[in-house]
Amino acid sequence: MSDNNNNERNSPIVKIAPLGFPWQTIDPFLFCVYHDDAYPKANGRMGPEASLAGRQIGQDFSRKDGWSMYHGDTVPGFPSHPHRGFETVTIVRKGLVDHSDSLGATARFGGGDVQWLTAGKGIVHSEMFPLLDNGAANPLELFQIWLNLPAKNKMAEPHFTMFWSEAIPRFASDDAKGGRTEVAVIAGRLGDAAAGQEPIHPLSPPPDSWAAQAGADVAIWTLKMTPGAQWTLPAATGEGTRRMLYFFKGAMAYLAGQRIEGPAAVELRADAAVELVNGDDEASEFLVLQGRPIAEPVAQYGPFVMNTQAEISQTMADYRRTQFGGWPWNDPAPVHGREAARFALHPDGRKETPEG
Repeated sequence: MSDNNNNERNSPIVKIAPLGFPWQTIDPFLFCVYHDDAYPKANGRMGPEASLAGRQIGQDFSRKDGWSMYHGDTVPGFPSHPHRGFETVTIVRKGLVDHSDSLGATARFGGGDVQWLTAGKGIVHSEMFPLLDNGAANPLELFQIWLNLPAKNKMAEPHFTMFWSEAIPRFASDDAKGGRTEVAVIAGRLGDAAAGQEPIHPLSPPPDSWAAQAGADVAIWTLKMTPGAQWTLPAATGEGTRRMLYFFKGAMAYLAGQRIEGPAAVELRADAAVELVNGDDEASEFLVLQGRPIAEPVAQYGPFVMNTQAEISQTMADYRRTQFGGWPWNDPAPVHGREAARFALHPDGRKETPEG
């Protein structure tokens, strides 16, 4: 991260940097990417009704006309690919994601839903972005966050949890001047009764996640502030916690009295409360990622994250030998039909929907 250090001794701001692609993260997080694609109306195959000429199909990150195909060739998205040793947290704010995996599970989620996938000892999955509206634009907006696993859990059984939008705790604060701040609490308790705010408790993370460990102090929050809104981000409760604030929508805000131009990545002291004041001209949005570092060696080769190079070599040998269970689908990029209904079909056959 390039330094723009704030030298005021008491400032909660540690560093400020521009947002790149992907976003810079700190332990226990490995990776964070933000996709904001203005897909056009759909064609008859759930892809974009537009020419793909001039795109490097199979590897299109061009953002030509405001969108990319990524690794898809008909439907945008990410066809079958492996993971081992970490977790993916996928927050879909607009549009839909179709998940399929080597355990035989499938899911369709979007509109505020979150999928939390523990890759553990190994899984192959695809993440496709079906476009269903033939008469209007099909915007897609999502975050994918990679959260590391400690060594003791890197070979855990793969597991995914759905946080349906309707069940995710949300908090709204109205300030004295009529501004509003809305927070979605995906992980990590927000607030402290001792500080005058009843805590908002998140849904339970997967059992082998670092976020499920006592004292890990993992938090994933999204914030939306109306023009001029004021809100104080509370101090973290865990010892040694680190915190990043990503200012990804909006022109300008003040953090602890310092003017910040968006977009920006800001590392904050987690042990200090920080007053956020949005600029007066437009709404602003932020993502908070925090946690106590795992503080173990990281050896990474693409989608494999272990602790040593020997473990990476073993992972590659395991994948060549087993394909992490193989791919049970006829298509490397399955999509789940034209009905927009959200669902999750788990490896044991259990079907889950937002309605329960």
